[in-house]
Amino acid sequence: MQKYLAHAGVASRRHAEELILAGDVTVNGGVVRELGTRVDPERDEVRVRGQVVRPPERPLYILLNKPLDTVSTAHDPEGRRTVLDLLPEQWRARRVYPVGRLDWDSEGLLLLSDDGDLALRMTHPRYALAKEYHALVAGQPAQRALHQLARGIPLEGDTRPTAPARVRRLAGAGDDATWLSIELHEGRNRQVRRMCEAIGHPVLRLRRVRVGPLALGPLPLGASRPLTADEVAAIKRAVGMESR
Repeated sequence: MQKYLAHAGVASRRHAEELILAGDVTVNGGVVRELGTRVDPERDEVRVRGQVVRPPERPLYILLNKPLDTVSTAHDPEGRRTVLDLLPEQWRARRVYPVGRLDWDSEGLLLLSDDGDLALRMTHPRYALAKEYHALVAGQPAQRALHQLARGIPLEGDTRPTAPARVRRLAGAGDDATWLSIELHEGRNRQVRRMCEAIGHPVLRLRRVRVGPLALGPLPLGASRPLTADEVAAIKRAVGMESR
């Protein structure tokens, strides 16, 4: 009980003990004077001198497999479908928002959260989390062209070439198209599409499958799930935050 009250910001643990012993704390309407009383935050109503107290909710972290034709914003003035429209109502009520963005015509991994500190770090250039994309491109790129992508390539309108990337072929296409895995450590506007266009093999389909330690896995298109405790700890480590 003392820990519950302290976490709720009511008092220090020592002061919480004093409140309990004085009979100032009730659980579900009954006075509690036992210091070791256990409380279920989801089911029990705790009051201190008649006022309901609750500990702050833990931040929410959601992994979404974004489909095409969906904007990565909380609201769209043009009335298009947003990523929030794909979430259950109880998650939308928490006022989560996208961490970073994914283009309207791209699919794949997008993180949503109400943790502003994590969002700030994940989008800061200092941390430069690796992002892996699977791109279906037109034709069969020569190995030389893939080496160009990996070394860095000039893009129209940019003053410097792209940073080195990891590029490899994937199975599953045909004679007239090729699946590529492209891992980037920078985030220029529509970068993968512009890189592939620069080597003469435009993107036909683009899917993000990994951001830092977070992997999309088998999550169906349009579906979402909360991050596991291990995933939360991993992404916080990746951006220099102590897991909490």
